[in-house]
This record gives sequence, structure tokens and C-alpha cells, in this order.
Amino acid sequence: MSSTLTDGELTVLGLLVEQPRHGYELERVIEERGVRAWTALGFSSIYYVLDKLARRGLIETTSAPSGGKSRATFRVTESGRELCAATTRDALATLTPVRARVLIAMANSPSLPDVDVVTGLTGRLEALRKQLADVRAARSRQEPLPASASAIFNYSEAMLAADTAWTEKTLDTLTKESAMDKYDVKKHHHELYAPPSKEFTVVEVPELRYIAIDGQGDPNTSPDYANAVEALYGVAYGLKFASKKTLGRDFAVGPLEGLWRADDPTAFLSRRKETWEWTMMINQPDWITEDMVRTAIDEVVKKNAAKKKDNAALGDIRLRAFAEGTCVQILHIGSYDDETPTLDRLHNRYLPDNGLTFNGDHHEIYLSDARRTAPAKMKTILRQPVKPA
Repeated sequence: MSSTLTDGELTVLGLLVEQPRHGYELERVIEERGVRAWTALGFSSIYYVLDKLARRGLIETTSAPSGGKSRATFRVTESGRELCAATTRDALATLTPVRARVLIAMANSPSLPDVDVVTGLTGRLEALRKQLADVRAARSRQEPLPASASAIFNYSEAMLAADTAWTEKTLDTLTKESAMDKYDVKKHHHELYAPPSKEFTVVEVPELRYIAIDGQGDPNTSPDYANAVEALYGVAYGLKFASKKTLGRDFAVGPLEGLWRADDPTAFLSRRKETWEWTMMINQPDWITEDMVRTAIDEVVKKNAAKKKDNAALGDIRLRAFAEGTCVQILHIGSYDDETPTLDRLHNRYLPDNGLTFNGDHHEIYLSDARRTAPAKMKTILRQPVKPA
């Protein structure tokens, strides 16, 4: 006969050494003593454990009433008592390695967005606090307790309190690191990405770096435009994850931006979209290199191939720098097609009244996700590089 006992078997056997019990009474004692806080023993598994112990001759029934095995009373046999004592002596001295699953999750966490890691740990913290409160409540209901029972509750509370403290500290560290170290172009250049919506403002735009694709045609109907946007986001997120994993430097993927041009600037006022040329782009921190961009492109190509997809726009992505200098900008709230009055006011009133003229492509920054935002609530920055007329 094997001399080993699982944690669940040793727990049930120990309760039967105390006194004979039936299944429902075992369940009640396990619940009252908070046993599930320190061993995996579900209600349905109690009968499975009882059957195993009986087959090994470690326990036996003293009666089997017509109500079924749930009311059958079990008592420990002499061999069961001896094995329980021997295993208990061994368990008192043996260090059991703690292999918390959360440690595996933390090892894998660099592949997740920071918000997912924080959300998961926040849920863990709430569960720990509830479990700790439940253990303390169970203890309070049964006091005064014998020394052995007090020791069990002390250990359970200590472990839960330690896990709670670790989770709180980890969350605090992640939150501070995210706030301090994570590059976000909208925060690092707040004045460029938070203009008022009522009036035009003048800003100085330094050289910024982007992954970019050139194209032309109506963005509402051109497949080239849709492919360009899809390719840019795929590579942008690939760069984010690669930067975090290989360099330990994280950044928020910036908003989609577009440079728009036409031979006749009035094409923007008349919305003759088929004549527009564009450069779609997403900002990148200055530590992103051309080699990293090429690698990210290759990774997206491989993923697409596995899905039997093809996006020719991936081959057109380049890492580019733009220095727009003095610009006039405003926040437009509403659909893209409703930009005309604001652009008309910029072109025909603000620029002439302030002695300014065009000095580069019309620039739009899309702060809203058009897939999830009602057209009337979409936010778009309209920017125009200018120079003295």
C-alpha cells in the first residue's frame, strides 16, 4: 500500500482522526474552519477522497443508512491513524515550494498592454482582500480557538496579507513606471495635441519621427488608403511590443495622422477627394530605428502569410522625420465632411488677417476612433504650416 497522501486526503483523514463524521459534517467543518483558504478541496471532491481512503483501508463506514453515502459515517482505521500521524510529522518539517501562477503571468506580462496587466492585478487585489476578510470572519465566529486552529488561521492570514502587500506594491510600481517612463506623444507634446476648438492657435512644431506611407485618392473609397492604415497600425504595435521586450522601453501607439495635399488648395474646401494626395503616418519615439521598423514589417508579413493575407502597403512603409515649424491649428469636433467651414475660415480669414500664407501640407490628427465614435463627436486636429505672406 502506498504511504503517500495528497493534501486533500491528509486533510479529510485528519478530520476523521478527530472523530467519526459523515460527508455533510465534513463539509460543514471544512467551511467553518476556512480549510479552502489553504487547500484545494471542493464539496464534490470530499466523496471522491472518502472513496479513495476507504479503498486503501484507511477509513471504514460505521453505518450506511438508507439516505445514501452522504449520510454514511466514516471512522479511521488503525492503519489510517498511523499513516495520518506519520504524514503529519513529515508535513510539519517539510518546506513546500510556493509556485504561484501569478509569477508565470508576470514573466509573460511584457507581451501584454500595460492596461491589461494593471487590470488583472487590480482584480487579483480585490479577490485577495475579500478572501482575507472571509478568513478573518470565519476565525471570529469560532473564537476562542485551540492553539492548533489558531495557528492555521494565523498562517492563512499571514499568507494572504503577504500576497496582498506584494500585489499592492507591484501595482504601485507598475502605475508609477507607466506614468513616468512610458512615452506618449500626446503628453510629451501636450501643446501640439490639445488645441482649443473655438479659436486658432499658433504653435512651433519641432522635428518629429513617423512611420509613413504615401498614396492618393478618396480615403472613403480607395483600397490603397485602407491598406495603408491597416499596415501602419500593424507595424506600430509590432514596434511597441518589440521596444518593450528588447529595450525595456514602452510607448503608447500614437494617433493616426495625415498630411494632405492638392495642386489647388480649394480642393479641400470643395471636398474633391479624388484629387487629394496623402501621407498617412503614426508618430514614433526617437529610439525607434530603421532596422527595428524593417523587422516589425517582416513580422507583420509573416503573420499575414500564416493567415493567407497580403497587404502590399507594408512594403511602402518608411521611417521619416518632419519638421513643420510654425503652424496654425484648431480642434474640429464633428464629421470629417463638416470641416469645410473651419478650413474656409482659416484659409480666407485667419491667414490673410494675420499676414500669413501656406508653408506645407494640410495636416490632420485623428484623436477619435472612427469605428467606435459617432461622427458628431469625433475629434480631429486641423493643422496648417504657415509663413509670412
